[in-house]
Amino acid sequence: MKQSLLITLFLLLCQWISPAGEKDFQQSVRQAVEKQMQTYPKSTLKDLYKNFFQDKFGPRHIISDTTAAANYLRRELASYTETEGEVAEPIGWEGNFYRVNLSVIKKNQLPYPVFFDAFIRSVNGIRPVTVAEWQEEWNRIEAIIRSMNLSLPNYEADKKEIDDRLNRGEYVGHHSKQFEDTYSPHYRIISKEIFEKELLSLLQ
Repeated sequence: MKQSLLITLFLLLCQWISPAGEKDFQQSVRQAVEKQMQTYPKSTLKDLYKNFFQDKFGPRHIISDTTAAANYLRRELASYTETEGEVAEPIGWEGNFYRVNLSVIKKNQLPYPVFFDAFIRSVNGIRPVTVAEWQEEWNRIEAIIRSMNLSLPNYEADKKEIDDRLNRGEYVGHHSKQFEDTYSPHYRIISKEIFEKELLSLLQ
């Protein structure tokens, strides 16, 4: 009897807080999408997906091998001369991570070892989430994006590609060719806590 009463109270509490929580979620997602589209108007659904999945999973998918990650970063730094984009920008609807432009290394604003160490340590503290859980969250995000009527190119094809990937148990997405050709993105994902506590003051 006591257990049944506790379950009932819990369900009532969930019903009471759910509308506000859902409203906050929708507002945060919309704000993240609006910021992305204002900053990068050539974004597609693929690029919006990447924004949100990076904030959920951080950089862990490219740091499984630290040596390989370092070699890849050095090759990327050597592959271009011009830098574009903001020095740092929060991503996703929760803002757990920043995209930090590699220009901070190119322009000697941050030493390479400091940047790379912050990047590597950004995998610490990531809250584990399954692909299935992420897929459920993405479906809610995608529904909000769809309701915004952004006229994104190749929307249905991109949605199918993303859905097929998630159904295979894979979560990593990539920028669209349109985004890469227009903005030439070069950045790494660094945790909000590390960036704001350790790097921001150096950049200022």
